[in-house]
Amino acid sequence: MSMPEFIIKIDKERCKGCGLCIEFCPRKVLTFSAEINRKGYHPPQPSSPENCTGCLSCILVCPDLAIDIFRKESREVSV
Repeated sequence: MSMPEFIIKIDKERCKGCGLCIEFCPRKVLTFSAEINRKGYHPPQPSSPENCTGCLSCILVCPDLAIDIFRKESREVSV
């Protein structure tokens, strides 16, 4: 049985670039992006989303509530 996959959504304009989500991710899924938002900060981006376990650590430490994680729907086909 394979691990579920997750979709990481980051509200880049809400982020203030504190880096807590990057620091507290146990699987090091997030990194700072080169992009700059309207506030002048570098928001995080998923650099290895396949490593996300859905632990929600990034969501829990984000003071800006700028991260959401969703479980991908699996579509098994029986033959």
